[in-house]
Amino acid sequence: MRGTALIAFALGMAAGAAAQTLPQVTVSATRSEAAPFDVPAAVDVIDGERLRAAARPEINLSESMALVPGVIARDRQNYAQDLQLSIRGFGARSSFGVRGVRLYVDGIPATMPDGQGQLSHFDLASAGRVEVLRGPFSVLYGNSSGGVLQVFTETGEGPPTVTPSLAVGSNGLVRPGVRASGSTQGLGYALSANHLETEGWREHSSASRNLANARLDIKRGEGSDWTIVANALDLRADDPLGLTRSQFDLAPRSVDASATLFDTRKTVRQSQLGVIHEHRLAGGSAVRLMVYGGQRDTQQFQAIPTGAQASPLHPGGVIGLQREYAGTDLRWTSHTTLAQGPLEVVAGLSYDRMQEHRLGWQNFSGATLGVQGALRRDEDNRVSNVDPYLQGVWKFAPQWSLTAGVRRSTVRFASNDHFIAGPNGNDSGDVRYGATLPVAALMYAWSPELHVYTAMGRGFETPTFNELAYRPDGTAGLNFALRPSRSDNFELGVKGRSPRGNALRTEWSAALFQTSTHDEIVTQTNTGGRSTFQNAGATRRRGLEFAWNAMLAPAWQFGVSQTWLDARYRDAFATCTATPCTIPTRLLVPAGNRIPGIARSVTAAEVAWQPARGWRAGAEVRRSSRVYVNDTNSEAAPSFTTLALHAGYVFGLRGWALSAAARVDNVLDRRYAGSVIVNEGNGRFYEAAPGRSYVLKLSGTYAF
Repeated sequence: MRGTALIAFALGMAAGAAAQTLPQVTVSATRSEAAPFDVPAAVDVIDGERLRAAARPEINLSESMALVPGVIARDRQNYAQDLQLSIRGFGARSSFGVRGVRLYVDGIPATMPDGQGQLSHFDLASAGRVEVLRGPFSVLYGNSSGGVLQVFTETGEGPPTVTPSLAVGSNGLVRPGVRASGSTQGLGYALSANHLETEGWREHSSASRNLANARLDIKRGEGSDWTIVANALDLRADDPLGLTRSQFDLAPRSVDASATLFDTRKTVRQSQLGVIHEHRLAGGSAVRLMVYGGQRDTQQFQAIPTGAQASPLHPGGVIGLQREYAGTDLRWTSHTTLAQGPLEVVAGLSYDRMQEHRLGWQNFSGATLGVQGALRRDEDNRVSNVDPYLQGVWKFAPQWSLTAGVRRSTVRFASNDHFIAGPNGNDSGDVRYGATLPVAALMYAWSPELHVYTAMGRGFETPTFNELAYRPDGTAGLNFALRPSRSDNFELGVKGRSPRGNALRTEWSAALFQTSTHDEIVTQTNTGGRSTFQNAGATRRRGLEFAWNAMLAPAWQFGVSQTWLDARYRDAFATCTATPCTIPTRLLVPAGNRIPGIARSVTAAEVAWQPARGWRAGAEVRRSSRVYVNDTNSEAAPSFTTLALHAGYVFGLRGWALSAAARVDNVLDRRYAGSVIVNEGNGRFYEAAPGRSYVLKLSGTYAF
């Protein structure tokens, strides 16, 4: 079944439906509390009910992001490498973690100052909402802000409640969990803990994860509020690596022999604590202080051949990272008037730092592979940012509003190399990058049901420590020739909704955008398990996003999203097949080639019957065009269309609100690549998605 058929079916049902009310929410994406409809930016909200509905197992954000246009969340089926997340093409080239997109949990950064982020500690079981900001206003969050994704834990309200849940499914999936929430006088609490166990769809892809999250909201009266957020993660996952095209076509569940030879795997232990204090002052002003700190220890075994590690410059095939990070954000908000129009001003200063002890060992000892061997790398790295910012919202006329801001971002890197032996020279060094990031938007309320806006902003993206680590010529020292990429962002958008009291309650939005970037950071070489990077000149991303959502009586819900994105290199550049990068090993990437990892067209449609009690059911369609996997555009993952079905029953029993639901993904058992590893040095670009798979989910809520 194609997505267009499902869309036509749901539209036909909508034509004769009666009214329901879409949920009213506010967002803080631009640091000003407002309804998404009144924000001059592309911003979407996914509430906690959607995150946990439709028998979703509550493991990855990819389960519930499809209806957000411009956002691609690809499940790698590989918990050793995290989710692959991109917004308007930013982040698509990341081979692990999240790159080019800013991540936050309850206001606490999950992106380090160098722009590298992690999603593995996001707890969907206790999330109250997820906000996604796209376009020019993302630059107000500083370095690597191609987009912003924020997860907010639900606040504890009402009587004490407890919600146990259990999801079981294909490939040995088991995810038990429990959350508790409630409030007493002056204190709200939300606690969550869950465990994940899976054998994995592919060979050598099993994983085990323990995750806990807690939020306390303390109201001390007189306009003084405190929020305490803590979470912990313990993860162990095998790494099945990618597949070559022939492996993907012939045996998509297989792994390359190197994965089992070296027992590729990853362990992560992370814990963090954050405190937020808000104090309201006289005259409508307020002060907000956020402080946080945490640690993350990682060990990863890679499949790097022993011969490649013979070079005295090679860092080995085992990575050991001990990271400590901390930061603060101090913000002042004032509400006043200017020329008889309301004016809100926000001024703040953010500081973040990360220091890591990075070790590298050989991934063999004698003839034994996949074990920690001789030390090959030992360094201390530090990165920090200091960013003052100022922004304001001025409603200078009844139908007009102006939103503007500026941020000065300064990012400092420093590395002290302790492993200096023979030809392996001293790789120590430091560098500082800075940029002034302005943004402005104008919104016109054509009517209470139709808003039009335009926005422009300038952003920048520094190299990460991983991208600075090696020089293309193989000499010692960090790659200080690498410059930050800088972008000019433009957006024209329109938002509409049906009039109050209309028989059909809907909301829709459309955005036309263009991002022009110079000094784009791209791969220069990727051989022997070591990558080097370069600036590739100019690129351009331009596209159109559309989304439409409706709630239809008596319990029908419908949504559709469409993204068209044309992302190309505007300047030619050369990439290399060996290190050092010399003329005989160069490959030309011509101007006009598509930026890899980005689909030109992505469509999603969903229809669901969800009454408060009784039977529930729904269907979901996803379609993606082909995705190029390398800069030369010599290979591409094929296009695909998938269908998912879900059904369940909700009922009450002796004070419990109980739910049982089942889900079937990839109903038609299509073979496709769920994600790709851009510019993978061994040609293992493809990460195969599962065939037809099942999930059964049971949950209950009891209020004391």
